[in-house]
Amino acid sequence: MSWASIDFSPFLPLPWLYGLSAVTALVVLLGLVARANGAWLRALVAALLLLALYNPALVEEQREPLKDVALILVDESPSVAIGDRRGQVTAALTTLQEQLRAHSKTLETRIVHMRHERISDGGDGTKLIDPLVRALRDVPPQRVAGAILLTDGQVHDLPKTPETAGLPGPIHALIAGNPNESDRRLIVVRAPSFGIVGKQLTITVRIEDSGSTGAAASPTQLTLKKDGQPAGVQSVPVGVDHNLIFSLEHGGPTVFELAVAPVPGELTEQNNRAVVSVNGVRDRLRVLLVSGEPHAGERTWRNLLKSDPSVDLVHFTILRPPEKQDGTPINELSLISFPTRELFEVKLQEFDLVIFDRYRRRGVLPPIYLQNIVDYIENGGALLSAAGPTFASPFSIYRTALRKALPGEPTGGVVTRGFQPQISPTGLRHPVTAGLPAGPERYSDGRPRWGRWFRQIEVARSRGRTLMKGIDDAPLLILDKVGDGRVAQFNSDHIWLWARGFEGGGPQAELLRRLAHWLMKEPELDEDALRASVRDGSLVVKRRSVDLIDPAVTVTDPAGKTQKLTLNEESPGLYTGSLPVAMAGLYRVEGDDHVAMAAAGALNPLEMADVRASADSLLPVVKATGGSVRWLRDGVPTLRRVTARRSKAGRNWIGLVANEQYLVTGARRISVPPPFVLLLLLLAAIAWAWRREGE
Repeated sequence: MSWASIDFSPFLPLPWLYGLSAVTALVVLLGLVARANGAWLRALVAALLLLALYNPALVEEQREPLKDVALILVDESPSVAIGDRRGQVTAALTTLQEQLRAHSKTLETRIVHMRHERISDGGDGTKLIDPLVRALRDVPPQRVAGAILLTDGQVHDLPKTPETAGLPGPIHALIAGNPNESDRRLIVVRAPSFGIVGKQLTITVRIEDSGSTGAAASPTQLTLKKDGQPAGVQSVPVGVDHNLIFSLEHGGPTVFELAVAPVPGELTEQNNRAVVSVNGVRDRLRVLLVSGEPHAGERTWRNLLKSDPSVDLVHFTILRPPEKQDGTPINELSLISFPTRELFEVKLQEFDLVIFDRYRRRGVLPPIYLQNIVDYIENGGALLSAAGPTFASPFSIYRTALRKALPGEPTGGVVTRGFQPQISPTGLRHPVTAGLPAGPERYSDGRPRWGRWFRQIEVARSRGRTLMKGIDDAPLLILDKVGDGRVAQFNSDHIWLWARGFEGGGPQAELLRRLAHWLMKEPELDEDALRASVRDGSLVVKRRSVDLIDPAVTVTDPAGKTQKLTLNEESPGLYTGSLPVAMAGLYRVEGDDHVAMAAAGALNPLEMADVRASADSLLPVVKATGGSVRWLRDGVPTLRRVTARRSKAGRNWIGLVANEQYLVTGARRISVPPPFVLLLLLLAAIAWAWRREGE
């Protein structure tokens, strides 16, 4: 396409030419007023001289029209899948594409589908404004015709001040859905991210019924589940904050599921549920260590427990029985007597773990207090017994009420020769002893090269599991569950040799740490457990069992669809498996009477917080860019091309700006008039004026 225009390339600076033109015009005007002879000819000569100085030229350009760019942003977030919104959006997109084909010569159309590529994308809601800006980032502002949003109005990345955000426009929002929709939603107002085990915590929720009336305003039933197990039903008022009181029973994550009954005619039941994950942490671990006769390993226990800042240790060593009378002066006796009543009657339940280290009966603890320890274990407490030679004597604590809790009965024998502790076949599958560090060397048969011990108490295991064995495969470490509590029995007092590094030592710190955590019922040390987690887009399932099990579990996705997953034995006692996840929400894994929960994406995504179609959120953006908001239920508006100064929307139409931009591909400059013609005209005018004035 050719385009011609007049261009000036003056020989003098423009201010000079303007001044010269003004003076010339004044002189010519005075001559004309005075009716001087030849005034018109002098004016002609002056005009030709000024024209030559202005140097006009005809510029002919070869222009290539540039297409404007229009963007259609299609919202494909999960909320658009509710009801018939997806159908409205698809039909509107088809209609708009047909209309835009009529403008294909002057308009380039870009279509961007905004969907959640990852299951975690819904946590921050639907983002349309940022993708809109990115899609037009390579387009100059003077070529943007406008943007059309096909959405349900739930947009969560709106700028705080659209007027100053520099958004390309106009932006027209075509809303799918119904402006009078009703929905019930469960909102988690406040929830702790962690809590102290055994302490109460509060979760604040609110039930909102939007767009519904009548019975929906009355209290409704809230169903509770904790770690997949029913935890009761509560009557909760609608429209006000309500506090739910819970307590954590173990360390690690605890998953709370909350659900309210649906109301007739609501959009979806997906936001009638909420999930809260609270990480359980223990307050300072209170340990009661009662040592009997002093020995070299006593400091090992004390150093291990005192090195952990989360352990609150109470340690007593009983050196003197109460009946002993040896004439020791009062001022040389201990100032603190052994507080048997306070420890074993009043405050026993406050301890998380009780350790008897080479303790022997001396009459310090009456039988009723030992029975209190048995009751404490059965009610969920933990006992660790480290046996010494006195365990095999008539003064053994096994000859008390503690025999009900201890899994190994002494036979009366004490073996005092070197042996290397070994992991039993059961111990290879138990998380307390499986995979213990073997040190830098191993024997040729693969056994870890640990340092030797030199004393073992012979016992007959009556119950529990043997995790470590010693001389002649005799039980060295026995674990057992008694009632709601747990018991560990070490049948040797020589673990301190590992702490001293004898013959290379051994993993005493790791072993005792795991042992204490197992006694404290930490989930990661449970020998019969099912766990699930979501990592890198996959649901990872782990099943730990000491016994041989069926390696198949059932997985239920957030939509209620179930499928079987067969686990593979990764290591002795540990079965693992995984499957890809493509849906955000809570996954439930079941197998062998065990239930595990895993959350994919955000537990309570912003995307599903309020799923009602709305035009209110986009109004500021539309107004700032000169666009409009329309409901698709009223039909798809007609597209028009308008100039930048005209209105961008009408009663039943929306406008895309026609910028009429172009690219100059060539140009030709022709002087007007040509220099030789101008010279001839000037000479002719001068000669004529001379002749006229000479007459």
